[in-house]
Amino acid sequence: MTRVPSLDFRAVIKALRRDGWVVVRQKGSHIRIQKTTSEKTFKITIPAHNPIKRSTLSHILKQANLSLDQFLNLLNQ
Repeated sequence: MTRVPSLDFRAVIKALRRDGWVVVRQKGSHIRIQKTTSEKTFKITIPAHNPIKRSTLSHILKQANLSLDQFLNLLNQ
């Protein structure tokens, strides 16, 4: 089983943008992104930390409904 990597926040946002997430705003060191589907709008706050802790990234992926493999594929595109 692959461990969640510790990544720079820019790489995380870049990968999530490939999945359809849009940066809405930034206030201080927190960046707000959202994704709208036909059913609802999902919102996630990402800390602008370098690097983002593995546990924090794990929670972000859970909120984004992405598996680790899906996220790693988005990183490598």
